[in-house]
Amino acid sequence: MPYEPQPHTLDAEAVRTWSSLALAALGRAREDIDAINVYPVADADTGTNLYLTAESAARELAAAFASASADVTDTTPPEPARLSLPEAVRAYAHGALTGARGNSGTILAQLLRGVADVLGAEPEGRDPGPLLAQALTRAAEEAYQAVAHPVEGTMLTVAAAAAKAGHAAAGTAVDVARAAYDGARAALAETPGQLAALGRAGVVDAGGCGLVAVLGALWQALSGREPAAEPIRGRAVPVPRSPEPCAEEHGGPAYEVIYLLEAGEPAVGELRARLDGLGDSLVVVGGDGLWNVHVHVDDPGAAVEAGVVAGRPYRIRITHFGDERRRAVAPRAQRAAVAVVPGEGLAGLCGEAGATTVLARPDAPPAPADLVDAIRRAHAREVVLLPNDSEWRAAASAAAEQARADGVRVAVIPTRSAVQGLAALAVHDPDASFDEDVVAMTAAAGATRYGELAVAERQSFTSAGICQAGDVLGLIDGDVAVIGPGLPETAEAVLDRMLGSGGELVTLVLGEDVPDALAARLEAYVQHGHLAVDTVTYRGGRYSAPLLIGVE
Repeated sequence: MPYEPQPHTLDAEAVRTWSSLALAALGRAREDIDAINVYPVADADTGTNLYLTAESAARELAAAFASASADVTDTTPPEPARLSLPEAVRAYAHGALTGARGNSGTILAQLLRGVADVLGAEPEGRDPGPLLAQALTRAAEEAYQAVAHPVEGTMLTVAAAAAKAGHAAAGTAVDVARAAYDGARAALAETPGQLAALGRAGVVDAGGCGLVAVLGALWQALSGREPAAEPIRGRAVPVPRSPEPCAEEHGGPAYEVIYLLEAGEPAVGELRARLDGLGDSLVVVGGDGLWNVHVHVDDPGAAVEAGVVAGRPYRIRITHFGDERRRAVAPRAQRAAVAVVPGEGLAGLCGEAGATTVLARPDAPPAPADLVDAIRRAHAREVVLLPNDSEWRAAASAAAEQARADGVRVAVIPTRSAVQGLAALAVHDPDASFDEDVVAMTAAAGATRYGELAVAERQSFTSAGICQAGDVLGLIDGDVAVIGPGLPETAEAVLDRMLGSGGELVTLVLGEDVPDALAARLEAYVQHGHLAVDTVTYRGGRYSAPLLIGVE
């Protein structure tokens, strides 16, 4: 039998039901919302970004419920797991924050945070109707504050109208939710007259359309009644091929930059001012030390550097709008490669080889949602996924399972280092059969021994003996094999061991602060001792290890 939601009071179960229904509603509407996406950039991804944001929120909420179940002690009779309303709504908002995608997803995350700021403040004993109205009002206020230059006729306008209607409703939480939903629908219908880009295209605001779906899910969760299906105005308009020029054609920034940021409130205030001078569509959401930063710029490096000055940025995503528009109108490719890389330079190398990349760091591993997003951006029927680190294999496997459920054939190549990933990409052949390509890439990765140099942070026992803080560690195939005083000596010792069993090609990937002189010294060292071995050198960029070594 199909699932029929039952009416709920305003509690943790209501939040769980809301999460499930919102995700389902956005999933159904995703393609139609993508098709009417013309503002602020006509890149046909608003529906997808909202869905991925809601998916991340639902995942964290489900994890919170699972954790509550695991914490229940044995009792006689057994007691059901309990999650409070504050715990549930905070988990839901936090999941949206960490997984927010695009301008619309970032705003949705802040709307949910505003709801959590009210419902998460120990609301027991308060009248649910006025409490929900207050939460919706706070959500709209915080969303407006998060956007550097709010524009009417957008998702913000719809949120404000929903809050106003909910506040005016007198009655239960169900009454407030219904009034908010109706107010949002009415405001959405007016958006083409408020924003010229929408009026020219003959569509309503895409982000506002998604918010209406989320609010309809809230009313359904509380009332047990399903909102009537409504056609999305403008769904027949071919927006991705549409009249709106791409960003660089109308003078707007060419790149979208998104990252999570660990930073204090004062530093974030300075970051807002700095980013506002670099581009537009600036949205900074979050609080309590964790933020999600979204901005459109022409210089993505400067936007990331601003985050470094403010705190610790991670899960950095940089998207070129021209690429997004071409992907929106292009037919799906037969096969593509997706690679996780620990450095900007490596991302460039893999990109040149045709791979869609996900930038990660040892202290900020990729989430499955990041990889699923990359698989979707690859826009192919078949995908080979390269995790490039044994610690990231689990996330890759989880992403592959989810992508398969979406109808994409995915194989995870067991690459344990970026140099193995480069070797696999070198033999990647989209014209070969899928199985032949996977076998060839797996064989190339397996035939590449990998080494890495790192600096010890403290005294520790290793497989090569005791190291002290500041010692240089030479790792081969993941195990410490050499402990040395400096990078050159340790690198030479590692090369000796790796080439002891033969090799034809040495790949050196230098970290951001490693001088070119080290590469020249190591190339000469290899040539002197192994005349038949070639050496190639690349720059790994920020977040890469001091030195990566591959021997094929």
